[in-house]
Amino acid sequence: MTTVIDQAVRAQLIASTPESRAIPACLRYERDDPFAVRVSFPPSASLDGSAVEWTFGRELLAAGLRGPAGSGDVQMWPSGPQGTVLEFHAPEGMAMVQFDTADLRRFLGRSYAVVPEGSEAGELDLEEGLASLLRDA
Repeated sequence: MTTVIDQAVRAQLIASTPESRAIPACLRYERDDPFAVRVSFPPSASLDGSAVEWTFGRELLAAGLRGPAGSGDVQMWPSGPQGTVLEFHAPEGMAMVQFDTADLRRFLGRSYAVVPEGSEAGELDLEEGLASLLRDA
C-alpha cells in the first residue's frame, strides 16, 4: 500500500540582504521510501527559475527540531521558540530557509502515523529491490 503525505507550508527565505521573503514549499513523505522526507520549492523560489527538491533523512528532521543536526548538504537547527532553519548546500551556492516549527512537527507526526519511528526497515521490500537490481544488471 502506497501512502504519501503532502503538506503545503510557507517558509521564509533568509537572504543576505534585509529583504527576506516568504516562499511556498511542500513537504512530502512516502511509505515506499520510509527513511526520507522531501521538501520542494516552486520555480519562483529559485534563482534560475527551476523547481527545486531536496531529499534528506526523516531522522535528520527529528534531530534538527531538537538541536543542531546534519553535517552534509542539509543542516538544520531551531531558531527561536517558533522557527527552524534548514540550510541547503549545492555546488551553485547555499540557501537558508526558516520554517514554522509547528508545521514541521505536525508533518513529522503525520509521517510517524504512517510509519512509526524505528520501524522504517520493516517497510522496505528487500526482495523486490534485489530483483530490480538484478534485472537492471
